[in-house]
Amino acid sequence: MQLQDYARVLLKRGWIIILLAIIATGSAYVFSKLQTPIYHSTVTLSAVPSRPADWGQTQAIKSLLRNYVQQMQSPSLVQPVIDKLQLDVTPTKFVSQLQFNAAEDTMTIAIEARHAIPAVAAKMAQNLAEAFVSQHEQENLGIDQRDRILVKTLYNATSPEIFSPKTSVNTLAGAILGALIGVVIVFALEWLESDIVRTVEDAERYIGVTVLGAIPTITSKQSTVNSKRSSVFSIQN
Repeated sequence: MQLQDYARVLLKRGWIIILLAIIATGSAYVFSKLQTPIYHSTVTLSAVPSRPADWGQTQAIKSLLRNYVQQMQSPSLVQPVIDKLQLDVTPTKFVSQLQFNAAEDTMTIAIEARHAIPAVAAKMAQNLAEAFVSQHEQENLGIDQRDRILVKTLYNATSPEIFSPKTSVNTLAGAILGALIGVVIVFALEWLESDIVRTVEDAERYIGVTVLGAIPTITSKQSTVNSKRSSVFSIQN
């Protein structure tokens, strides 16, 4: 197909693409609004060696970050936080609402909490971080000060922000998907009708020869009128 053929198809059936894009956009918007909003808040912890110049201690911290993440998910640490916040959830459910990101290059751990209530999301992350820092400080009491790894809160809980649904993103995705489906349908219909000759342009495209003339189509009404005229003409003669 040439460029003018694509333009002809779009002019002929472009309304299908537009209609499906509008329907998909509206559906995505309504679906997003029907979902329960989930908010998230993040606390960042930092782990540093008691001897900053000690390369071995620094490497040890990097290998321990993942272990720290595992400790934060343990029921023994999570349950007191649940009790303090008076949440009606199990430790497993509580942990499922958390995301951890241990960054070895910066020796930090980001704790992201997600909840339908903004304030609860922030409290979940903040209290879990504080509980871990407190536990780690207790463990450090039994270690020589020169060998301690210091864990502290680098950034407190961020202001809760909407995590899902992302209405604008869903709406845009719906519009694009609807338009793509419309394009597929339009060209599928065009392909199904590719062997049907309806216009002069179709005939020229099908046989590859320029059409010099065409016999006009006579409707049944015109045929009846012409027949009456012929009968009158015969009677008069």
